[in-house]
Amino acid sequence: MRKNNLDEMQENKLLNIEHNGMWLAFWGLLAVIMIQICLGADFKQFAGEWFIFMLLSIYTLISCIKNGIWDRRLKPNLKTNTFMSLLAGLAVFVIFGIEFHVNNKHGLLVPSAALIGISTFFLCLAALQFSSYLYKKRKEALEQECDK
Repeated sequence: MRKNNLDEMQENKLLNIEHNGMWLAFWGLLAVIMIQICLGADFKQFAGEWFIFMLLSIYTLISCIKNGIWDRRLKPNLKTNTFMSLLAGLAVFVIFGIEFHVNNKHGLLVPSAALIGISTFFLCLAALQFSSYLYKKRKEALEQECDK
């Protein structure tokens, strides 16, 4: 194990800086991907950003579930998951509605964007419900380990 040259206050500040940097990268990559989609970019043009975004998302999800962490404020329940999925579906509907409108790719702008938004809602809800299940199962296992 390497020697740590930081005192507790410096270590805490460094963790906070790293935390803020991770979320800046996460939301920045998401914004860049959304803007590129709205401008009609091919997947090849934002594949690198998408790959890094997915790596960051999957790493964060696995690490949080492994450590029994969900969120500071949100509960892992059907109501919250439905609301967050609805937000994701609406965001995707708006983004693809803009992309279809700007690039005039489809004659049926609203139905096409709505279908993609509804699909996103259901996929997101399924993913969140499954993640909630895994989280609750892992948290229960961690609590049983602490009780021993």
